[in-house]
Amino acid sequence: MISKEQIAEKYKEIQDEISQALEALDGKAHFVEELWEREGGGGGRTRVIQHGNILEKGGVNFSAVHGKLPEQIKKAFGVEEDEFFATGVSIVIHPNNPWVPIIHMNIRYFELNEEVRWFGGGIDLTPHYVDEQDASYFHQELKRVCDQYSAEFYPKFKDWADNYFFIKHREETRGIGGIFYDKLTPQKAGISDQEIFDFSCDLGHLFPKVYSELVNRSRDKQFTEAEKNWQLLRRGRYVEFNLVYDAGTKFGLETNGRIESILMSLPEQANWFYNFKTETGSKEEKTLSLLKKGVNWV
Repeated sequence: MISKEQIAEKYKEIQDEISQALEALDGKAHFVEELWEREGGGGGRTRVIQHGNILEKGGVNFSAVHGKLPEQIKKAFGVEEDEFFATGVSIVIHPNNPWVPIIHMNIRYFELNEEVRWFGGGIDLTPHYVDEQDASYFHQELKRVCDQYSAEFYPKFKDWADNYFFIKHREETRGIGGIFYDKLTPQKAGISDQEIFDFSCDLGHLFPKVYSELVNRSRDKQFTEAEKNWQLLRRGRYVEFNLVYDAGTKFGLETNGRIESILMSLPEQANWFYNFKTETGSKEEKTLSLLKKGVNWV
């Protein structure tokens, strides 16, 4: 059985791989790294990139933390054990250009003991303007990786993402979804711990390939002030989801995580326009029509 130390070490390697790929993709900006320690046990490496050719703000974070599990988390998980270990890589990228999508990835591992241990994670895409060809490409690549491990993974995890990345008070999805899974064990997945770990690593390796392709398709497109304003509004929706619903944000705050790392997912700038209405027949209206659960992108 793979150890938590081996998992953490591999996730650090994936952080390095993705950081290097994003710097090469941007061609200008570089990551600034902060090493931090968590009061209570463990720490991590926060890497932030800003003001690039393509990447306005983004982070590629690694953490491996341990210690006493707060009472509210124990109750939520339905466990009695106190000592926990959690490690993972979390990524959010906010681009300059409205035609380039926001992307998020998270792969993580959680352990209380030999019996209580699981994996979670996923990748999802949040275009400011939905391009159906891009959406199809993105989902096909996720399905390809999922199908290597189980034919049930993609449809199950795609539905999970649709339901998870849903802004209930807006009645719209955060973006075009992707895949999401949590508390995945051999009993639930039908594959071994090692294979679930390998699956999470393959998602990590997929990230730079998929995002580089999507960025290069649209990085040189021109945009208007109105399109930039729409981007800022869509970023506002992103902020709403992360602060109101995101489980990772809540877990980080409740386990005394590092605030700057937890809130790394927020854009440098976002706007809220009062009672904004899209114009009939506009590309903004079309995008809103596609921010729904259950859209078949493959």
